[in-house]
Amino acid sequence: MAGTRRSETTIAERIGGGRNNQAVTLNGMVHSLRSMGALTFLTLRTRQGVVQCVCPREAGLDGVTDECAVRVSGTVREEPRAPGGFELAGAQVEVLSRPAAPLPVPISKRRLALNLDTELGLRPVVLRSLRARSVFRIQDAVGRAFREYMHREGFTEIHTPKIVHAGAEGGSNIFRLDYFGKKAFLAQSPQFYKQTMVGAFERVFEVAPVFRAEKHATPRHLNEYTSLDFEMGFIDGFTDVMEMETGFLQHMVRLLAAEYAEDLARLGAELPLVERIPAVRFDEAKRLAAEAYGYRIRDPYDLEPEEELHISQYAKEQWGSDFVFVTHYPSKKRPFYAMDDPADPRYTLSFDLLFRGMEVTTGGQRIHDYDQQVRKMLDRGMHPEEFASYLMIHRHGMPPHGGLGIGLERLTMKLCGLDNVRRACLFPRDLNRLEP
Repeated sequence: MAGTRRSETTIAERIGGGRNNQAVTLNGMVHSLRSMGALTFLTLRTRQGVVQCVCPREAGLDGVTDECAVRVSGTVREEPRAPGGFELAGAQVEVLSRPAAPLPVPISKRRLALNLDTELGLRPVVLRSLRARSVFRIQDAVGRAFREYMHREGFTEIHTPKIVHAGAEGGSNIFRLDYFGKKAFLAQSPQFYKQTMVGAFERVFEVAPVFRAEKHATPRHLNEYTSLDFEMGFIDGFTDVMEMETGFLQHMVRLLAAEYAEDLARLGAELPLVERIPAVRFDEAKRLAAEAYGYRIRDPYDLEPEEELHISQYAKEQWGSDFVFVTHYPSKKRPFYAMDDPADPRYTLSFDLLFRGMEVTTGGQRIHDYDQQVRKMLDRGMHPEEFASYLMIHRHGMPPHGGLGIGLERLTMKLCGLDNVRRACLFPRDLNRLEP
């Protein structure tokens, strides 16, 4: 075999202005059919978008239904009312395959109006709807932008184990499994491994699943999600990590604006402002929001979901930003590898990024000194000998370093204006769902 036959052009290139009045052939699925007497309007769903095809009586439509796989040949014609401003006129249809049963829901409708459980149960077909496709095209753009930006900034992509002998985050929110008679876990984070690889490559990143055994049934929690992680060495401080994330978000927004405007419009999604992201200390953020919106602070050591909403609202109203970094989280609420603030060890050199009312990122500077890391483990009642392979990097020399993890589904949810993170996950896993 000689390899790929050809590099396919985009739909816009194949039926755009440069091909007006030219004959073209397209493959796709019948998204909808609408008879107008002598003519039938067939909406063809392709991997890149939809095309309006105008079919005469002799077009070969006998027995053609929604979700038939077809090959359509016709002449490109300018039509401002059609998707993309062009249609296929005089279209002839060749059926390549037919469905064995009709669709359980009319996916060609603009909105399906299904409750979440029904939608998730019908996920294999609901994902064919244009709105659902737009959500996951935007999610694809986020991952694409992340990889592009990381490579541009000199990061190396890595692939780390998801079956591990100890949890990176600690606590009970970890899935246990039998590994050939040994105790093992599903990885809560690639934390140990990405820190390890800083010693090899200095700057590394990964896009991969992580697993959290949290017994939450909220619109913001998943038990398996995709994390965009990076770790970088030779930092001057944790603000270097925040600046790197800001650069990625700016690149992401530019890409979405340039290439995904149709998907954003279909969802009614508005791109966030990312020219500058404000940063505010944890204790100050809690105080400002409580005073501005008249409520009492209940938990001095963590942010409640309602507080994330209020802090984001404050950032939008006072600083005109859809994002806000909340820095210097209390040490007791951060993992053992988080570096404490030398000026006040009650707090850490760490941050969360809030986006439109929800935390989408956690990051910060890590401990790189061996004695300091062991001491913090002991202070927390941990047993350093259980982390010998992790501590090897500290024992044998590490640069000052830090990194972060971004929840892909949460970021997608907020970009698309969705009401539940499950709608931003192809096949979500939660307390009750293992199918489809």
